[in-house]
Amino acid sequence: MPSQISPQTLAQALEEKIRSRTARVGVIGLGYVGLPLAVEFANAGFHVTGIDISSDKTAKVNAGESYIGDIPSSVLSGLASAGKLRATTDFAAVSDLDTVNICVPTPLRKTKDPDMSYIVSAMQEIAKYFHPGTLVILESTTYPGTTDEVVLPMLAKNGLEAGRDFFLCFSPERVDPGNPKFQTNNIPKVVGGVTAACTAMGQVFYSQALQTVVPVSSTQVAEMVKLLENTFRMINIGLANEIAVMCDRMGINVWEVIDAAATKPFGFMPFYPGPGLGGHCIPIDPFYLSWKTKQAGIEARFIELAGYINGQMPHFVVDKVQNALNDAGKPVKGSRIHVMGVAYKRNIDDMRESPALDVMLLLQKRGALLSYSDPHVPELRLDALNLRSAPEETVADADCVIIVTDHHDFDYDALVTRARLIVDTRNALKGRVSDKIVRL
Repeated sequence: MPSQISPQTLAQALEEKIRSRTARVGVIGLGYVGLPLAVEFANAGFHVTGIDISSDKTAKVNAGESYIGDIPSSVLSGLASAGKLRATTDFAAVSDLDTVNICVPTPLRKTKDPDMSYIVSAMQEIAKYFHPGTLVILESTTYPGTTDEVVLPMLAKNGLEAGRDFFLCFSPERVDPGNPKFQTNNIPKVVGGVTAACTAMGQVFYSQALQTVVPVSSTQVAEMVKLLENTFRMINIGLANEIAVMCDRMGINVWEVIDAAATKPFGFMPFYPGPGLGGHCIPIDPFYLSWKTKQAGIEARFIELAGYINGQMPHFVVDKVQNALNDAGKPVKGSRIHVMGVAYKRNIDDMRESPALDVMLLLQKRGALLSYSDPHVPELRLDALNLRSAPEETVADADCVIIVTDHHDFDYDALVTRARLIVDTRNALKGRVSDKIVRL
């Protein structure tokens, strides 16, 4: 049933709690998005409750042990010991919360359509304990319309009305793991509500802990913002990858081409080729948009083409390795191939959608004997592969070394000295000249 308290009183009471930082903040999902967000609000003086289905994560948060690279354990332990941040697996905690941010995964199914199960599951639990006067914000990346079509009906039961009895927004996460310059606190936060009152409440909320808040007119606009950002990157990386393949066929150094083009002070933004796309956003998010537009009878041709080109890059890398070994008089089968870096990007431990995994599986199918080094990933289990990170010195025993992820920790000068043959997919050996180096 709708609250007996007037809408004005509900809104005023919640806003006063938020501005005075007495609002009880909740974050559902304590991963790469949720935990940094929870920490920012705890740092801002709020009492924050994190909810996650993983008892391992909640136990570590309560013990002050960080499992996210961007969050030092010293920071987490200080907040936990001060009582500013606690974690639980019990969704009943929602009963005592004034705000709830939903930061759960939104993967793609194998058919490349959105998997809403995590959002639906979280909302089913939230709805059990939901009460009037609450601000709910979905941050999980998804297709335009999700907030209004999936989340809103689950909260609007029993006659509750958004903008009157509760407040509902969408705010796209923009986390870039391992980025030393831009983190949750200083990345501008876009927020769009179901109603103008919802947007205003979301803006007030985020402005208490984050530097810049960008309000937009609707949840659909906010949902589309995230997809545009990552589709932009995906397509331009796809273009860079296609140019790299072209340059390879013509004997042109694509890295030199890009560096020279980047000297133009207008009309050009450098994107770089690589062994393929990885991470939880760029390889996945554009296909949410592609799926949604198909429902509207529109074919997302750029997205599908870029996805195909990027998906072919691990095959291109393996072909480069095979050709390099052939030139050295060796077949792939039986050759010892060492992979440098298996995380999806430099200086982090995240392996989600990492192209290194595709490269290794393709090489394994061709009979290669694989090993790897990664200071951030001590152990790798993938299908029939069960490997531990080897010391960098072991590259001397390999027939070929592939630089897949260009961690700053690697000693590249020593690598060039020790290795017999190197396929560099990231231009990590820029400026170094050697007959043993084969560049993408």
